Amino acid sequence: MKSKKSILLWIVFIFLTVSFVGFVDATYLTVKHFQGETPACSVLEGCDKVTSSEYAVILGIPVALLGSLYYLTVFLLSIAYMDRRNEKVLFLTSIFTTAGLLASAWFVYLQFYVIGSICLYCMGSATTSTLLFIIGMFTLYTLRKPREESVEQK
Repeated sequence: MKSKKSILLWIVFIFLTVSFVGFVDATYLTVKHFQGETPACSVLEGCDKVTSSEYAVILGIPVALLGSLYYLTVFLLSIAYMDRRNEKVLFLTSIFTTAGLLASAWFVYLQFYVIGSICLYCMGSATTSTLLFIIGMFTLYTLRKPREESVEQK
C-alpha cells in the first residue's frame, strides 16, 4: 500500500498537469478575446457565438481571463505545497476547485440552454475544472485518512 505522502505527491502532479492544460486553454481564449478574434473551432461550430455572447464578459472582464486566473491559482498553490509540504495548502487547493466546478457548470448550462451553441475550448475548460474537482475531493479524502504511524502504533 502506498504511503500517504506518495499519494499526495501524485495528486499534486495531477493538479499541476491539469491546471496547466486549463491555463493554456483559458489563456488562448483570453488572447483571442483581446485581439478581437474568434478562436478557430474545427470540431464544433459554436465558438464564435459563445465567445461573443453577452455571457463571455462579467463586469468588463472576459470570463476566459477569470478562468486563466483560476487555473494559475491552482497551479501556484500546487507549487506552494511542493515547496512547503504543508497539507493546509493542499486542503485549500482542493476546496478551491469547487469554485471552478460551479463556474463551469453554469457556463455549460448557458451554452446548452441559453446560447444554444457549444464552444470546444469552453468544454475543454469545463472538463479540466471537473477533473480538478474530482482530484480535489480525492485529496480531501486522502487528507482525512489517519497517518500510518498512528495506525501502526495501535
